[in-house]
Amino acid sequence: MENNILEVDSIIKRYNDKLILSDIYLKLKTGDIVGLLGRNGSGKSTLLKIIFGIEPSESKFIKVNDRVLLKDKEVISQISYLDQQSFLPNNLSVKKVISLSIKKEKLEDFCNDNLLKEIYFSKIRQLSGGELRYLEVKLLLYNESKFILLDEPFSGLSPLNIEIISNLIIKNSFQKGVILTDHNYREIINICSEIYLLKNGKNHKIKNTNELLEHGYIK
Repeated sequence: MENNILEVDSIIKRYNDKLILSDIYLKLKTGDIVGLLGRNGSGKSTLLKIIFGIEPSESKFIKVNDRVLLKDKEVISQISYLDQQSFLPNNLSVKKVISLSIKKEKLEDFCNDNLLKEIYFSKIRQLSGGELRYLEVKLLLYNESKFILLDEPFSGLSPLNIEIISNLIIKNSFQKGVILTDHNYREIINICSEIYLLKNGKNHKIKNTNELLEHGYIK
């Protein structure tokens, strides 16, 4: 397995002179699942958008395998991003979306999935929240990018759907590096190899839940 390394360095972001992110540094490699925790407004989603290149920042350096990515198209070829809002066209069928998104040599493996078989001929607009999120996450896990950023993949989902999507991420993380953020901190702790807490513009590496208590993130 090819071992790819993503480094995010020197990210600084202000909103109306308020410092949101201060000199943020993250590093992950293929097989890592890095979790970002933080209260509303701490900058979790902003950080992911800056990494992906859809949010401006005062400073940032994005490197893959020691090569700085200078252009948006370079970032997009190496990194995929799952927004909190769905990116799939409502009028298309699941079958059509899969055929447009997955390479032919991966189609059989991608579709060998009981959950997908149940929704294969449905329109995107007919899917439940859990079905839609599952499809979106799996599409990103099977694309050609080396890393994926998942913003609130468990938001609004039932415990069963959270478990299904968590297992999907774990099963496929061996071929990608994953950064994900979610308010469901228990699930983040369960599936992530490293955890960071964004607080007061800084990212604090978290080793155990006691540190979340010390930082006032949980009570």
